[in-house]
Amino acid sequence: MGRSQSLPRGDDPRFGPDGDDSGCPILHVDMDAFFASVEVRARPELRGRAVVVGGVGPRGVVSSASYEARRYGVRSAMPTARARALCPHAVFLPPDFAQYTAASRAVMRIFRDITPLVEPLSLDEAFLDVAGARRLFGSPATIARRIRARVEREQGLTCSVGVGPSKFVAKVGSTRAKPDGLLVVPADRVLDFLHPLPVSALWGVGERSAEALSRLGLRTIGDLAEAPFGLLRRAVGEAAAAHLHELASGRDARRVSPEHVEKSIGAETTFDVDVADPLEIRRSLLALAEKVGVRLRQAGQVGRTVSIKVRMADFRTVNRSRTLDVPTDTAREIFDTAWALYTALNPAELIRLVGVRLEGLVPAGESPQQLTLGAPEHGWREVEAAADAAAARFGRSVIGPASLLRRDDRKRNENPPHP
Repeated sequence: MGRSQSLPRGDDPRFGPDGDDSGCPILHVDMDAFFASVEVRARPELRGRAVVVGGVGPRGVVSSASYEARRYGVRSAMPTARARALCPHAVFLPPDFAQYTAASRAVMRIFRDITPLVEPLSLDEAFLDVAGARRLFGSPATIARRIRARVEREQGLTCSVGVGPSKFVAKVGSTRAKPDGLLVVPADRVLDFLHPLPVSALWGVGERSAEALSRLGLRTIGDLAEAPFGLLRRAVGEAAAAHLHELASGRDARRVSPEHVEKSIGAETTFDVDVADPLEIRRSLLALAEKVGVRLRQAGQVGRTVSIKVRMADFRTVNRSRTLDVPTDTAREIFDTAWALYTALNPAELIRLVGVRLEGLVPAGESPQQLTLGAPEHGWREVEAAADAAAARFGRSVIGPASLLRRDDRKRNENPPHP
């Protein structure tokens, strides 16, 4: 189910915070408007105002919107220009992923204080299996209340929790509980809960799939559950039909897997105006490599394969990658490789978007370090670690590569005004 979708909160007392949770060991915890809420936490003067986080340029896309902004129709994945038209008085902020990652780690620590069976899906949501935590912390609904209280008390953020017998049901429950709510779906009421919902609530049903199913008269999950399998197969194919029929029948046997590991870390930027200047593209690739390096070190990960994405003005997209001899987490090495890939590509067209990504991630402590005869005792790794320490104390904006300064900024620094 996409993050931009929403389902109306229900008033059925069978599906509320006090339902029978005896057969419901799975929790899905979803932070409310996470990026926007973290920004409001850092700027209390924004509380109660419409806040939109995302690309602030004319081609930007909304990453997160406060509920005050959502009342005007602003949604994630919406073009920022459309969001400005719907809610011109909103505060528009660029994303600060270092801040969101730090908040996410703190929240995930709260989850792991309850159970080791935590499966993060992204920075702002996770599944928990609390079957083994009952003796210490009480019933699943009691645990959900404990988590919500701790997250608000310790992090100043709110979350919504779905409690159910399976991952799918718990996730739909958290969506129905939003914002700042708790919903229990009793094990013997799963079909009563699911069947009135639209087919778009099913995992794997996007806008086009929902339209195709609607043309067949399948508008609710109940309609789909009762449909002949052959009809579903003709509409969406064998594999998708089997998947949707299982979910619509309330069956989801997947376990919570705490071994979820991020496979890659990347960043990309869409230029406000199509770019041909190689220096501007070089600066953008360096800034993206810096973001990737910071996120890698915060996650304690290193990777071997550097890839770039280049989207032309006509939306044609080209990807190139190179695998390093030894895994890295240094922005300098990521940038050097990304720039070599770009110059080898040598596009003779206007560029709309560039991206940098590091793949093949492993924990930093488990990877070998390359030893080079005659290499200096301290290198880029130590430089960037020192920059991380300074940024943690004074903010990321106070330190960075000199080449990321604009030309007029460098002139001001070289020739400061007389007092």
